[in-house]
Amino acid sequence: MLSTLSRKMLMCLTGLFLSFFLLIHFLGNLQLFLPQEQAHLQFNSYSHFLSGNILIKIVSYVLYASIILHALDGLIITLKNKKSGANYQSDQRGRASKWYSRNMGILGTILLIFLVIHFQNFWYVYKFGKPPLDENGNKDLYILVITVFKEWWYVIIYVISMIALCYHLIHGIYSAVRTLGLFHPKFVKWFKTVGIAYSIIISVGFALMPIYIFFTYR
Repeated sequence: MLSTLSRKMLMCLTGLFLSFFLLIHFLGNLQLFLPQEQAHLQFNSYSHFLSGNILIKIVSYVLYASIILHALDGLIITLKNKKSGANYQSDQRGRASKWYSRNMGILGTILLIFLVIHFQNFWYVYKFGKPPLDENGNKDLYILVITVFKEWWYVIIYVISMIALCYHLIHGIYSAVRTLGLFHPKFVKWFKTVGIAYSIIISVGFALMPIYIFFTYR
C-alpha cells in the first residue's frame, strides 16, 4: 500500500508527464489555425504519422496509464483528505489557500468527464468507429475535428473544461515543484510565474481552437 508521500510523488510525476504531453498535443493542433486547405493536408499527414509510429504508440500507452493513475490517485487523496477533515493539498505554511486549491477534486472530475467525451468523439471514432475518409480512402481526422467543433454544445463543454484545466495546471505545477523539493524563496516566484504563464497559454490556446473553427467553418 502506498504511503501519502508515495501517492503525492506519483501524482506529481504523472501530472508532469501529462503537462508535457499537453504541450506536444498543443503544438501539433496549432496546425488547425492554418489556411483551410493547408491545414487539411498538414493535419492529416501529422495524424497519419503519429498513428503509424511505433514510438508514439508506446508513448500513448504511457499516456493512458498516466491518466488512469493520476485520476485514481487524485480520487484517493481527495477522499482521504475529506475523511480526515483536511483540504486537498492544504497549505501547511499558514497561507490562505486559493479556492482552486481547495477544489482540485471538482476540477479533476470536470476534466475526467471531458476526457471521456473527448476520447469518445475523436480517439474512439478514429480507431474503432467510422470516421470520414479523404479522396484516397484514408481516415480524415481533420474533417472529423471540424465536424465535432462545429457543434455549439461541444464548444461550450470544451471551453469550460479548458478553464478547469487552467486552474488545475496552476495548482498542479506549483504543488509538483514543492513535492520535488524545489520550493526555495529565491526561485518560488519564478516557478510560480512560469507555471501560471504555461497554464494560461496552453488552456487559452486549446480553448481558441474550437471557437475559431466554430465561427470560421459555419
